[in-house]
Amino acid sequence: MFAVKRSVNLAKAIVPVARAASRRGYAADPNQMSFTFAAPNGVFYNAASVRQVDVPSFSGSFGILPNHVPTLAVLKPGVVTVVEDDGSSKKFFVSSGSVSVNVDNSVQVLAEEAVTLDQLDAGACRETLQWAQGQVVSCAGNEEAKAEAEIAVEVAEALVKACSE
Repeated sequence: MFAVKRSVNLAKAIVPVARAASRRGYAADPNQMSFTFAAPNGVFYNAASVRQVDVPSFSGSFGILPNHVPTLAVLKPGVVTVVEDDGSSKKFFVSSGSVSVNVDNSVQVLAEEAVTLDQLDAGACRETLQWAQGQVVSCAGNEEAKAEAEIAVEVAEALVKACSE
């Protein structure tokens, strides 16, 4: 009987907390978005105010504006575009990572690798793609090596595409 009474009391204590946690929170200024973008090679934005962020994800590319529905997604190789408050945009290539959009209008992009597009060498990217495609063919008997080579092809294709942006 004691265990049942204790469980009921615990449930009574948890319900108000759960209700409060499920309510949508709002940022102080609903037209502002706080953006953080980092990778092991550096922090590109740290709680900066931006107008829009476009990201490539495995569930499809999407744009993030202030008051976006909370979201968590895995980034695929591609271009992240950041539209700053003054209307200018900056583009970055990311190899993979995650993006989280929070109820308080904050957005975090954490990338495995990220570089600005001007750091990419189109010729080197095409060479990497050719090499990766050759690896897929040469690894035909080894499934693990073939899977790794196919990932390299996917990243290299995204690099070549990013060079044309």
